[in-house]
This record gives sequence, structure tokens and C-alpha cells, in this order.
Amino acid sequence: MGKSISEVSGQSNNPLFKNQVGMNKKPPINPKKKGFWKRASRQKALILMSFPFVIWLIVFKYIPIGGWLMAFQDYKPQFGMFDQEWVGLQHFKDLFQEPMFYQALENTLGMGILGLVFGTLSAITFALLLNEVRLITFKKLTQTISYLPHFVSWVIGANIVITMLAQEGVINNILVGLGLIDSPIGFMSNPDLFWGIVTVADVWKETGWNAIIYLAAMAGVDPQLYEAAKVDGASRLRQMWHITLPSIRPVIIVLLILSIGNLINIGFEKQMLLGNNVVADKALVIDLYALDYGIGMFRYSFGTAIGIFKSVISVILILICNQFAKKIGEGRVF
Repeated sequence: MGKSISEVSGQSNNPLFKNQVGMNKKPPINPKKKGFWKRASRQKALILMSFPFVIWLIVFKYIPIGGWLMAFQDYKPQFGMFDQEWVGLQHFKDLFQEPMFYQALENTLGMGILGLVFGTLSAITFALLLNEVRLITFKKLTQTISYLPHFVSWVIGANIVITMLAQEGVINNILVGLGLIDSPIGFMSNPDLFWGIVTVADVWKETGWNAIIYLAAMAGVDPQLYEAAKVDGASRLRQMWHITLPSIRPVIIVLLILSIGNLINIGFEKQMLLGNNVVADKALVIDLYALDYGIGMFRYSFGTAIGIFKSVISVILILICNQFAKKIGEGRVF
């Protein structure tokens, strides 16, 4: 005889019956986990191609982090890494007690901020103007010429800048010829002008190259937006302001975040090649300070402490900018 409906219903409400039924069921598969392995299997060729770069990153970027131990030791090259005398935070204390460090930090931040502001503005402006050119041949020629300074080494670039700014150079001859000045200006011997000279030289060298990404982003803007703006009577300038710039805003913010993260990593080539004894105080940056007063004086632990300081500041700057981009909803890096 079969069970009645009431018996089946009563049995289904029994906890023991529910447990037995639950034991017979298979555990559900996490769809996210299944989706991950499915996507990984589809992209296995790309994953295999990325392995050499991941290995390069580990070997040259992560393994050398072990050398940070030197910052907490009185490192001597003749002894092994773990046979050194441990001094704790002594080198960091020495670093923050030296006035030259603060001078180098001020110069680094000053030139870094100037380069960030004027470098970004010049690259965006150049990309906007080049994007509006309709003569393809002229556009390609201008773009190619603007790239060339990027591939010139700073040794040659600094020599060109120094030659042009010399008292008998082109710039002084033009200014005197136009009657703007009575006598040549000693650009390279004026400490107050050094930051500006470095910034202008950097803008001249990198504007064309930095504009590539902005031009690529502008190429992806929907042409229908421009057509609609033309119908509404918008000028070319208003199209750039209300369509082009808002469309590439995420790209601008991402590049700004990455640039701000490297604000303190401006290198030392420009400052070392353009500087001289007269402007030495304004040319001293953190990298040059680490080279001269760290490695140059065989203070390897002190130089390592400077490198750690730079890395920590860079990470903090990136995190702050990333949170700011998250709040405004644009261009978050991670």
C-alpha cells in the first residue's frame, strides 16, 4: 500500500528526513571557481606567454628586495650578508638628522611637481591640437618629429640645452636682438632658474612621447558625439572641452596616479648633466644624494636606507591617489 498524502507531508517535515535527503545531495559547485578555471583554460596560451615576464619580474624586482637587510646592518662587502653587524634603525636616524637630505628632498619634490604639472599639461595640449589636424601627412610628420627627442640620450640633450642657453647661445642672441634684454643672461649660473631649466628641458624631450597614450585614447572617442555637437553649433574648442577631455578623463587620472607614484623617483641624469658648482645646491636630488653620500662614500647601508625611504613614500603616494580616484569614481588603478 502506498503512503497517504498526509503521511508523506508529515515525513517531509521531519528533521531526520530532511537530513537524510540533504546527505544524498551533492554539494553545490561555486560558479565563481568554475568560471575562473574555465577562463584560465581559454587563456592558457596568454598565461604561458606571460611566464617569462613574471620570472623576470621576480628575479630582478622581488629577489633584490632581500638586499634591504643592508639598511639595518653596518654592511661591509668582505663579510657575508648574515655575518654583518646589526644596527637596527641607526641609518634611518642618521638620514633624518642630515640637513643635506632635506635639501635633496626639497629639490626632488620641487622639480618632480613642476615636471608632473607642466609635463602632463603639455602632453594633453599637444595631443588635443594634433588630434584636430585634418592633414594626415602633416599630422604624421609632426608626430614623428615630436618623438625624436625622447630617443636622444640626456648626455646629448643636456649639451644642446647648455649650448642654447649659453651667454653666446641662440636664446640670448634672440633676446638681445629683439631688445628684450640689454646684456646676455647667465641662465646656467643662476640657481633660481635651475628648476625651470630642468622642467623646460624635460618637457621638450618627453612631450611628444607622453602624448601617444592620449592620442590613442582620443582615437576611441565616438565620432557621433562630435556630429551631435556640430549640429548644436559647438565650435572646435568647445568640442575639445566638452567631449574630448571628458572622454579621456579616466586615462588622464590613471596616468596621473602612476606619475605621482614616481614623483620622488625623478632620477639624477638631468640634474647631474645640467648642473655645475654654482647651482649644486639646487641640483642635489635624492638619487644624486644617495649616489654621492651613500655609494660614493662606501656607505652602502646608508644608501640602501635612502632607497627604502623612496620606496615607502612612493607606495604611500600611490595608495592616497588611488583612494582619491576611487572616491571620484574615475581611473582607479587597483
